[in-house]
Amino acid sequence: MARIDFIIDCALCILFKLTGPLVRCIPKGFSLALGRTLGSLVYCFDAKHRAIAHANMKAAFGHKASPRQLASMTRRFYRTFGENLMEIFFIPLVNKDYLKEYIEIVGRENVDAAFKRGKGVILLAMHEGSWELSNIICAHLAFPFNFFVRDQRYPRLDNILNTYRFQLGCRVIHRGNQIRQLLQVLSRNEAIGITADQGGKKGALVNFFGREASMSTGAVKMALKSDAAVIPCFYVRLNGPYIRVIFEPPYQLQQSGDKDADIRNNLQGLIKRFEKYIDAYSKEYLWSYKIWKYGRDKRALILSDGKTGHLRQSQAVADKLRVCLGERDNTLEVDIAEVKFKNRLARQVLGLGICLSGKYRCQGCLACLRICLDNEVYAALISHKYEFIISCGSSLAPINFLLARENLAKSCVIMRPGLMGVRKFDLVVMPRHDRPPRAVNVLSCSGALNLINDAYLSEQSRKLSEACALKQPASGLTLGLFIGGDAKNFRMPAELVAEVIKQLKLAALNTGADILATTSRRTSEVVENLLEAQLANDEHCKLLVIANKKNIPEAAGGILGLSGIVIVSPESISMISEAAGSKKYVLIFGAAGLGRRHKRFLEHFAKNNYIYPVDAAGLSAVIENIWKNKPPVCYPDDDSRLKEAVGLLI
Repeated sequence: MARIDFIIDCALCILFKLTGPLVRCIPKGFSLALGRTLGSLVYCFDAKHRAIAHANMKAAFGHKASPRQLASMTRRFYRTFGENLMEIFFIPLVNKDYLKEYIEIVGRENVDAAFKRGKGVILLAMHEGSWELSNIICAHLAFPFNFFVRDQRYPRLDNILNTYRFQLGCRVIHRGNQIRQLLQVLSRNEAIGITADQGGKKGALVNFFGREASMSTGAVKMALKSDAAVIPCFYVRLNGPYIRVIFEPPYQLQQSGDKDADIRNNLQGLIKRFEKYIDAYSKEYLWSYKIWKYGRDKRALILSDGKTGHLRQSQAVADKLRVCLGERDNTLEVDIAEVKFKNRLARQVLGLGICLSGKYRCQGCLACLRICLDNEVYAALISHKYEFIISCGSSLAPINFLLARENLAKSCVIMRPGLMGVRKFDLVVMPRHDRPPRAVNVLSCSGALNLINDAYLSEQSRKLSEACALKQPASGLTLGLFIGGDAKNFRMPAELVAEVIKQLKLAALNTGADILATTSRRTSEVVENLLEAQLANDEHCKLLVIANKKNIPEAAGGILGLSGIVIVSPESISMISEAAGSKKYVLIFGAAGLGRRHKRFLEHFAKNNYIYPVDAAGLSAVIENIWKNKPPVCYPDDDSRLKEAVGLLI
């Protein structure tokens, strides 16, 4: 790497020395036109930094600008950036005549008034505009000016620039043991040029366009210590080589006696002043670095297809993500958006079209989403900047990919992502029965992800017990019954449910157990009526929830938490995974008619003793045997592996 930097440094020096005289000989308007062309070329070929710039602009302006508008703003930024680079060659030409012809100074009286205080002046700027030229301009304004810089990556090129600065009266102070030197400069009533942004790891976190960003504290610290005047400066290109330099009135420092709070509050006030200029002249700011990298507030988007099981799996990933971020003193805000396609054809077309998309090709477009999705859904999806996009199910994978590219976010897909394959995503979580491919970004889990843990079960049990006045039976055993409904390859016959109820009542009678039962939204009316007829007035049944009539939000989690043995119909992988994750004995009845994928799942769980497949007619005997012998409870534990995989996304 060092050798490559050396070669680049030498090449840039040669190019600079050869090109500079030529650029200074041709008309300035033509030179800047070349700069705009150069910026456009960089925009086309520097995909990585273009993507960063676009994502940053989305974070700042996404609430009021469409993806196409953001792409246009990014393009204008690159063209302006090209002009600024070309303008570096103009530095040797800067003199009083140049200033008189091309530079408009606004607020010079603010600088003069600040110098009259006799305590020095800090000219505070951001990384925006023609920064190299702006420092030379300040050096020609008849006051002693010092430019505070950090050593650049290419020292030979940096030496050439420093030579220009020295020749034109700009004194350079390098980062290092600079604090004492800077304070001495201020004590002599001189000016220092310094930037407020790009604070890095050591900066202070302040609000910048609604999100935390790390900003440099040096200027505020020096001002508080020396009582120097702090003047925010901004540079705006009017047209071609014509530039307006704006010197704002001095910022009135707040001093409460709390040093850290004063630094943060004053820095926040200064950044707010710069925001209004950046908002008005967005093309001037340097957007191509990770502005919000060190901010603690993160945001995730969960895409929902309307299926509760899929949503809960996505929430499980978000929960692990929140834990991982919390360990790093970060917070996570999670938005949930239910996706609605305009029609079935739109969903299929989107899925096929995305297979041809490149890594950055769709950023700033999203026309396919606008065409295929409901208008309100599309507007909601593009209105915020996200760091993480999470979805479950193949139909949402194309949208996940597009939004992750648009936001430059980490993408997590649960279940097989269809025709797109796994390489387009940062993390793919697939259950073992889906036969996931071997890849570094693929996590194979035992079953469906879920939110089940000890804390969740305890909370849900408490809420359900309070809401329904439930008490622990004298025998200590509660039987939980979960009845689903018809599925793609499964039919729930009433005769099967009748036998399960008969056996359950017999087991309750023999063991003194209570019964807590619930249905799902898919349960047929016939089965619901059967359950009500058989259990509603049974002395052992303390709770019967018919979901389609009167659902209780904490019914599922509460029953799992309160039960010692859980009986579950076989058609729902999500429900069985949640039951097994509750660390209870789980009995599964009647698996006839299920598909091969589903059977692989049940076989794997049965092999590892996570579940007990039983015949409905023998259900009572199995319950009594388990309660008598109390074999070890086995359960899938994907939590630690999921947390490790999610941690790699951060």
